Amino acid sequence: MTVRILLASSSEIRATLLRNAGVAFETHAPRVDEDAAKAALASESAKPRDIADALAEMKARKISDRHPDALVIGCDQVLELDGAVLSKPATAEQAIAQLAQMRGQSHRLISAAVICEGGAPVWRHIGVVEMQMRPVSDAYLADYVARNWDSIRHTVGAYKLEEEGVRLFGRIDGDYFHVLGLPLLELLGFLMTRGVLDT
Repeated sequence: MTVRILLASSSEIRATLLRNAGVAFETHAPRVDEDAAKAALASESAKPRDIADALAEMKARKISDRHPDALVIGCDQVLELDGAVLSKPATAEQAIAQLAQMRGQSHRLISAAVICEGGAPVWRHIGVVEMQMRPVSDAYLADYVARNWDSIRHTVGAYKLEEEGVRLFGRIDGDYFHVLGLPLLELLGFLMTRGVLDT
């Protein structure tokens, strides 16, 4: 029997990564109030990695409850700067302010993925990448956001490493797929172990 794989995400980059890896899947975007969930977790002094993990599980469970026979992949990514979690910028001005706050410093991108089956988690992985931003100028940041706002407006950190955002960084320590928001190698390894993908 073929096992259905569902991606509980509306992220085009995650879908593209799975598609390019030859994984057959369906997309089912969960309706989750991420801001409220983050606020609740933060009020309980949850660590950034725990926030990413909890949100990924929440998304996977939501879809898994409706499709208990499928393997449902939930993902979330959190940006940690000096112990604080930065949210996706709501405006171009917020994006510029966030980037200015991060420049010349190192921050961490935490990418969590959880797979649920029958409404319960059966696999999870959390990847951490250290991102060292260059000390770029105010003028460049403003121009960068103006040129790229439509593309970066829904991204944590207001950049995409696979686009012009790569120019913001001088050093990256970690897995490229984790930066893109999906621990792809670990996920594929699980699917192979389960016999869902050929090896």
